[in-house]
Amino acid sequence: MMEIGFLMDDLRQIDPVWETTAYIMYECNQRGYSVYFLEPHDIYIRKNKVVARMRQITVEQNLSITEYWNKLIQCLDKEELIFETVTDLDVLFLRKDPPLLYETMEFLGPVSDKVFMINNTIGQVNGNSKAYILNFPDIIPETHVSRDPRRLRKIIDDFGGDMVIKPLHGHGGHGVIKVSNREPENLNSLINYYVHAGKPYPERTPIMVQEYIKSVKDDGDVRILLLNGDVLGAMGRQSVPGDFRTNVHAGARAFKHVITPAQMNICEIIKPKLIQDGLYFVGIDVIGDKLVEVNCVSPGGIPRINLFNNDKLESTLVDFIEEKIIASKQGNLSVNVAG
Repeated sequence: MMEIGFLMDDLRQIDPVWETTAYIMYECNQRGYSVYFLEPHDIYIRKNKVVARMRQITVEQNLSITEYWNKLIQCLDKEELIFETVTDLDVLFLRKDPPLLYETMEFLGPVSDKVFMINNTIGQVNGNSKAYILNFPDIIPETHVSRDPRRLRKIIDDFGGDMVIKPLHGHGGHGVIKVSNREPENLNSLINYYVHAGKPYPERTPIMVQEYIKSVKDDGDVRILLLNGDVLGAMGRQSVPGDFRTNVHAGARAFKHVITPAQMNICEIIKPKLIQDGLYFVGIDVIGDKLVEVNCVSPGGIPRINLFNNDKLESTLVDFIEEKIIASKQGNLSVNVAG
């Protein structure tokens, strides 16, 4: 029987019906695994070993997702804590929402080759920034990153058309705005605000300025979930009137989508790098034939894609985990060997 830990935010704040992590937890519970929950502050070092305060959240099987979640929350309310060496786990899901906590990654780093982590600590450190797409310059929109307000203003002026400003470490569409030189009155103020221009240059915050792809207005974008570099599922997303952002957390409408050959080509291009970095389960955002974002910290979409396609993507994901753990035990290999 496998022992699986989930490191995440407070589960009491989650709606399990639309939460990818809840579906993965449910599937693990259905298979009879021992399931544990911990938060980032629960990890510490004891006698040179990485240890965590965990709560066991294994409950009876064959409940509905809502009934399961209610039972799970009752487990959290109990006083009992399990103090367990992290390497005693078979799998650890790192599913805390951004921003990434580097201290947590530092604590887990020394055991990242002894526990199968989804996703790998070093991979998350490398991939959590929106700048990760720069590994694939031929398939992304025109992109700039700078902390110099004058340079950023010149980029927008020279481009002429609409551009998008993005914080490098935001998520869920927070802080993403559309700008152009046709509306110059507030542009300087916005740029100065985003980069914290009042600070000395080394202390400013670099931001991304990216070409706005016009087709997103009519067609929306596509969220594609990848498992070990292969397509797991996909859905389309359309912004609501008065907002250009296609994030579901920003109110966008999700709908069924069939991946196009151009989108499949994007997946093939990025697959080797994702596997190399130990990013086994990621969500990528694509507009037209351009990659605009890679989400590796807590990618979501399973519940909605399941609904559109009458599927159970979490089952495929857990099958993959089982295969990795069995292979590592039989071959005495590092659990985070790619492939």
